[in-house]
Amino acid sequence: MEGMGDETPLARLARLHGVATSYSPSPGRTVPASDSAVVAALAALDVDARTPQALRDALAAREQELRERLLPPTVVCWAGRAPAALDGLPDGTRLRIETEQGELRSAAGNLPPGVHALHATAPDGRTADAHLVVAPPRLPAPPGRAYGLLVQLYSLLSRRSWGMGDLGDLAELAAWAGRALGAGFVQVNPLHAAVPGAPTDPSPYRPSSRRYPDPVHLRVEDVPEYAYVEDRGRVRALLDRAARLRDSVLGKGRPGAGVPGAGAPGEGEPGGGLIDRDAVWELKREALELVYGVPLGPGRRAAYADFLAEEGEALEDHATWCALAEVHGSDWRRWPAGLRDPRSPETARARAGLMDRVDFHCRLAWLTDEQLAAAQRSARDAGMPVGLVHDLAVGVHPNGADAWAQQDHFAAGMSVGAPPDAFNARGQDWGLPPWRPDRLAASGYVPYRRLLRALLRRAGALRIDHVMGLFRLWWVPQGQAPTEGTYVRYDAEAMLAILVLEASRTGTLVIGEDLGTVEPGVREALDARGVLGTSVLWFERDWEGDGLPLPPEHWRANCLATATTHDLPSTASRLTGDHVELRDRLGLLTRPLEEERAAAAADTREWLTVLSRLGLLRGASGGICSASEEAEIQAVHRFLLRTPARLVGLWLPDAVGDRRPQNLPGTWDQYPNWRLPIADAAGRPVALEDLAGSPRLHALVDVLRGR
Repeated sequence: MEGMGDETPLARLARLHGVATSYSPSPGRTVPASDSAVVAALAALDVDARTPQALRDALAAREQELRERLLPPTVVCWAGRAPAALDGLPDGTRLRIETEQGELRSAAGNLPPGVHALHATAPDGRTADAHLVVAPPRLPAPPGRAYGLLVQLYSLLSRRSWGMGDLGDLAELAAWAGRALGAGFVQVNPLHAAVPGAPTDPSPYRPSSRRYPDPVHLRVEDVPEYAYVEDRGRVRALLDRAARLRDSVLGKGRPGAGVPGAGAPGEGEPGGGLIDRDAVWELKREALELVYGVPLGPGRRAAYADFLAEEGEALEDHATWCALAEVHGSDWRRWPAGLRDPRSPETARARAGLMDRVDFHCRLAWLTDEQLAAAQRSARDAGMPVGLVHDLAVGVHPNGADAWAQQDHFAAGMSVGAPPDAFNARGQDWGLPPWRPDRLAASGYVPYRRLLRALLRRAGALRIDHVMGLFRLWWVPQGQAPTEGTYVRYDAEAMLAILVLEASRTGTLVIGEDLGTVEPGVREALDARGVLGTSVLWFERDWEGDGLPLPPEHWRANCLATATTHDLPSTASRLTGDHVELRDRLGLLTRPLEEERAAAAADTREWLTVLSRLGLLRGASGGICSASEEAEIQAVHRFLLRTPARLVGLWLPDAVGDRRPQNLPGTWDQYPNWRLPIADAAGRPVALEDLAGSPRLHALVDVLRGR
């Protein structure tokens, strides 16, 4: 943070509220944030700094508040260490602690893990109430070394799914990968509930709710009540439509159809081959309406009642939003005024009038949770030491259920993004409202704790997208360019303590996606608490030295090592240079095509030279140029095995030579982001059943198994 000696009043006020007045887009370079961005961020925290007098008043109030308070709203205690926040209490201060377990204590030592209620009374009569988070010092390491598969679930269709991959496919993949391939985990994209629309936003990273999964992922035939639907004629009609929808993706699309620059026959032609999430949901919703009409048996009804009781108000809010969205549209900010408040009398009356629809959406949440649990059981029964790795998106859609139900915890008028840097001079605006750090702390991080609990209970590991957001987020005033934003800090110690606490309760691993610009100290802080990092081969270079590829022995051990991710070119695309040609066709290059080609080729050549020198590039007896693309992909994964990384991930499309990225950042309708099935090198969709018999996949898996 900025120095304090010559601070302006605005800079001091900002610092006292965790708002930055400058940022570093690259090492050794500091850029000031605009005063307007700082004032806007403070306003989102209910701090008025718009005029000199308002600024003076706000600064005086904040300084007095900090001077007089006994405790911050949330206090962290790592097991075995006394909370640092208690060191500054006046001598003679009395403590009363009520633990999660219902015990009363008068001292902070030897407390059980949990979030406890802390009350302090000072000798001068001042009192304070705080949330006391007691967490284990760190998460345990992974159980040995493991490799696993990385896949976007919607892209993994079987010949049983209804036009996109579903939870039945996930359970099948996990069972096969664990038993036949020796895989230790399967990592999927966020399965959060989407915002319905026409069309629905297909990005799994802009969900309506992060707490509840999307019922579009249900395998309808696996719902027990499905077998008892009486109208078999409608069931047959639905199955016929499902088959046509599935065939439009798997069986009828020409190679490369609808994918500009796919580099295959039919390139750039319109046609099938793309996943239509809205059509899938329309079909499944009709089927699930029929299933909903089947009464639950006594045991099933008791299980559903337990789920309702456990989820409580949060589920009721989510289901109420879903029901209201059916009537008033999916943007709650345009609903009648009384319905914009989840606690208003108007909302209560509307909920009562829509009780059947509210119950329908509660039922869907329960059914999806059941199938998530079944998929994880399938993974563990197959011998996977980790099982499913779920993904937590960095935020939620401003129109969606979480933003409506938890609006007191979100910063009004702000959006999360990224500042200008070497990769994007214009910065980024992701369109996601940020949580308010002050409201989180005051509540004892209740929304964050409940979110983690919901995800961790069905996961062997949790990947946290943009894990740097536990420390700070770039806030952009709505309507302004991303360059007009500034960083706002969160209590990283509290965010980490709750993450470690909740993950330790379920024995779940945590993987932080720490790619891109990471401020100093963040990776070290995460590693100290047992949070694994993410290392992608093409980015691992000696940036502080000669810039050459980092030797495998110099990679960090506590990470998930991969060749690529959903936001990057596939390995085949990078090795062949197809990713440059695709970006050129879509007008995304920032340099002349020949310069981009030359830079990409030089990067690939450097890595192939390293692979050859290490003896990993087999089948290249006449030099690296004579190695096949398949041999090069195998060599890349042999390199990953040479690193000390505890987890090694195989991007499943790499196993069949898929050229196409699942998401191409910087595009919207120019490219079918989040709508592509896994395909082979010619752009032909590959079903799960065909993956299981792919010689190319088995050859690559043999590499990862050390054969």
